[in-house]
Amino acid sequence: MIEHAHGKSADINAILVQLDFGDGGYPERLAEFQLLARSAGTQPMVVAGGKRQSPDSATFAGKGKVEEVALLARTHEAEIVIFNHDLTAGQQRNLEKALERRVIDRSALILDIFAQRAKSHEGKLQVELAQLQHLSTRLVRGWTHLERQKGGIGLRGPGEKQLETDRRLLGKRVSFLKERLKQLERQRAVRRRARTRGDLMSVSLVGYTNAGKSSVFNALTKAGSHAADQLFATLDTTSRRLFLGEVGQVVLSDTVGFIRDLPHALVAAFHATLEETANSDLLLHVVDSASPDRDQQIEAVNRVLAEIGAAEVPQIIIWNKIDATSATAGMERDEYAKIVRVRLSARTGAGLGLLRDALADVAREHSARYRSGSQVDPVDALA
Repeated sequence: MIEHAHGKSADINAILVQLDFGDGGYPERLAEFQLLARSAGTQPMVVAGGKRQSPDSATFAGKGKVEEVALLARTHEAEIVIFNHDLTAGQQRNLEKALERRVIDRSALILDIFAQRAKSHEGKLQVELAQLQHLSTRLVRGWTHLERQKGGIGLRGPGEKQLETDRRLLGKRVSFLKERLKQLERQRAVRRRARTRGDLMSVSLVGYTNAGKSSVFNALTKAGSHAADQLFATLDTTSRRLFLGEVGQVVLSDTVGFIRDLPHALVAAFHATLEETANSDLLLHVVDSASPDRDQQIEAVNRVLAEIGAAEVPQIIIWNKIDATSATAGMERDEYAKIVRVRLSARTGAGLGLLRDALADVAREHSARYRSGSQVDPVDALA
């Protein structure tokens, strides 16, 4: 975790590095990166940018850029340098040697935020597993570049025996965490079967981080789930029963937000939790309609959904934050008259009634399908 030496989490000065490789969306990626860095508890002092054809194999950024970053770090008394890119173990080591500062990449930054936000026992285990798997790729005499700096006293760099011990201990801890998470997954499967037997339709809120999922969840259920203007405010899945008048109840779940280039170790570690999403009857895909980057965010969410086996679950797009745009509350249907989008504002409540109506229609069809035993697409109910 990014912390001061005192062990207390606090804002520490950081230099941010984001290079432009010509793949588009640079300003949106930079704005997201700055929010990520602040969400982790750092104070971004300055951004070092620049264009490159491809990453430098040794330092990712190239000799000239590294010298520029070193000067910026000294000038702003920055304690850490954060790259909005994934670095190899070798690149990270070379950069730390050249900059004489801690260097972390995008994956490590996201993992750090997850570590800070995890509240439940399972969430903490999942984050620890992802962090250890990320660390295991970097366990290669990574301390030797600190020897000269400190005169070498007590810092000679671990020998092969020490490395073997570290690897073995890390492997044992990873195995333990995987086994414990499997047990929790089995318990969740039992609970899910009990829910299915009760004929309750399950609905999951999904979306890009900070799109307003928790705000929609709270507006519908009055649950008081944590909602904040920060990335990954929600990590632990929260479920509530939602009463929809004469139709009865559905189970509504608020889930972790997605982000582009989500570290693979994190997706793997959270697979059991994310599986809840794949087993849902309906996904409410919450989109920040005021974001200029919304189309890329929708794509990023759909990619993660495909990775966790939830691509085929029916979706309704929730066009949130219309209070920040000129859009009005409403419903949109496709050429088959099925509802594909609901425009609303979780903050003002405009359009929430339309969403409840849409959910009631889907629940009605789900109930009829459950009684008849047929397998009709639940969103056909919206036709």
